Amino acid sequence: MNWAYLCLLTAGLMPVVAAGISKAGAKDYDNHHPRAWMSQLTGRRARADAAQANSFEAFPFFAAGVLVAMHAGVDALKVDALAVAFVLARVVYITCYITDRASSRSLAWSVGYLCVLALFVLALLA
Repeated sequence: MNWAYLCLLTAGLMPVVAAGISKAGAKDYDNHHPRAWMSQLTGRRARADAAQANSFEAFPFFAAGVLVAMHAGVDALKVDALAVAFVLARVVYITCYITDRASSRSLAWSVGYLCVLALFVLALLA
């Protein structure tokens, strides 16, 4: 199995999961004006929406890093390991964001970002 491809799919689905968490159980959800509804959220729901936005922002850089590393011929085990580490860091990031653990969230974000930078560096060195 190519773990990096599975990680691309997983990372691509993470914003949808975070959005689902922000909307789950809401009795007043307005599907006619979802962005307006979400802009009024507070607490856990607002943080889940912010995690959704950040997940959308992080995905292109990660996807490019994986694809560039693979195209450059970086060892597949290294690409897989960094991709899995990125996804795990993002799961921790989203969890910390929703549960309002700001310092841990920043650490998880940094780990994920460093994984992507490593993919590019390995591609440059290949």
